[in-house]
Amino acid sequence: MRKTVFITGASTGLGKASARLFQSIGWNVIATMRNPQYETELTALENVSVLKLDVTDPEQIKETVAAAISMHTIDLVLNNAGYGLIGVLEALSDEQITRQLNTNLLGVIRLTKGFIPYFRERKAGMFINITSMFGLAGYPTCSVYAATKFAVDGFSESLAYELAHFGVKVKIVAPGGIQTDFAGRSMDGGLHGAYTELADKVAAGYSEENISRFSTAEAVAAVIYAAATDNKNQLRYFAGEDAINLYHERETFGAEIQYQKIQAMFV
Repeated sequence: MRKTVFITGASTGLGKASARLFQSIGWNVIATMRNPQYETELTALENVSVLKLDVTDPEQIKETVAAAISMHTIDLVLNNAGYGLIGVLEALSDEQITRQLNTNLLGVIRLTKGFIPYFRERKAGMFINITSMFGLAGYPTCSVYAATKFAVDGFSESLAYELAHFGVKVKIVAPGGIQTDFAGRSMDGGLHGAYTELADKVAAGYSEENISRFSTAEAVAAVIYAAATDNKNQLRYFAGEDAINLYHERETFGAEIQYQKIQAMFV
């Protein structure tokens, strides 16, 4: 029987790459996005349905979950929708902070809650939540973004315990840098004159040469597919050499040593 994946944030980047990969392997794909009227690539593929979903809209979440369940038996929910809010805290407006929390954290929580009764009653299903290597370790100019990704990590681990005895799995995929993340569409931020020196040091890490070494969206999508199908009782998966190395360093030397090392790069 053909399996079905429900994907948020599928209009570009990792969400679209994941939709293409699952479809190519023979899954039904329900690809959701805020503006489906502009989508042309996914709508041309067999066994792909495109639905409207803004994960910051609780009522729309309820409607879209109900619509998806009426279309197919859902096997996997991929909570991918999100974006990067970059800048020191003083440079960010309350509106920016609220939007980041609503998208990256509350969107995941609300959509997950919407699907839980369905999976619980079926005693089957899986959630894969996309975090980040900055959900493992903090980094300057990423305080609010990291707050959401640390929160999704803790939410996912706690939820995995709650749902395990219903046969429902929760997994986390933590990518490092993704080349498509640095197109303006998926970034927001602000500047503050008091932090110019720090911002310049951080920006140096995002040179064209460094970005070219980041993972492609397709490579991260392959990790997502592996997590969805490997039948392992594993919670966290890391995508990209930078994320793998960061996690290994934290596990080997401890969080405090890693903190001191990163701090020394910018002080």
